[in-house]
Amino acid sequence: MYEMIVVDDEAELREGISSYFPWESLNIHVAGIFENGRTALTYIREHSVDIVLTDIRMPLMDGLSLIEKAKRISSKTVYVILSGYREFEYAKKGLLLGVKDYILKPTKYSQIYEVFSRITAELDQRAENADKKAESEETYGVIASVKTYIRSHYSQATLDSAAEYVRLNPYYLSTFFKQQTGENFSDYVLRIRMEAAARFLEKGDENVKEIAEAVGYTNPNSFTRAFRQYYQCNPKEYRRKKQEF
Repeated sequence: MYEMIVVDDEAELREGISSYFPWESLNIHVAGIFENGRTALTYIREHSVDIVLTDIRMPLMDGLSLIEKAKRISSKTVYVILSGYREFEYAKKGLLLGVKDYILKPTKYSQIYEVFSRITAELDQRAENADKKAESEETYGVIASVKTYIRSHYSQATLDSAAEYVRLNPYYLSTFFKQQTGENFSDYVLRIRMEAAARFLEKGDENVKEIAEAVGYTNPNSFTRAFRQYYQCNPKEYRRKKQEF
């Protein structure tokens, strides 16, 4: 549920609006009621608050001052003004402070329900977007870590060793890697090994057996078959073609 506080110097109003309106039906819990902005601000400093419903004119600290100070503490809190004053300056300053809505007293049940239904829908969307962003960042982090591991350990990288590196089940990692990259784990490892072998052939003078071992093949013939299938020529032909250029 979303945590909301009600701030109003009229005891009857703050008690009534917090007790008799079915906030639970909107997924809202009234966490506290306060008679002025100062006590409300103290509460906000110590607790997480999603919504503040506040009057404007109150002793010790008015509603606009409360909003202005509270925004420095929690930028994500939503503010709604409930006031009997129709002066344009109040509404204008409230809008400048980012107030979500301005409800005039006396208000109707239907108006409160409409305003807070919209607010909770927006909060739901915000939470959903945050979850998606967090999931996306986590996904990117896992895949990036796996790729970094393979590029750094291509000569001995296996599905099991990569899964252990990112602390995931090997079968899950294999499926997850394919879903996120569109490439099989084994194909990615092969590609990194073949690219490394090509660099050795282009820039070094190692023989095929040495290059095979450097990229993870104990059998030079297996390496040559894999290289030919990947580049459509054997390692010696590849080196000769590159040297011609």
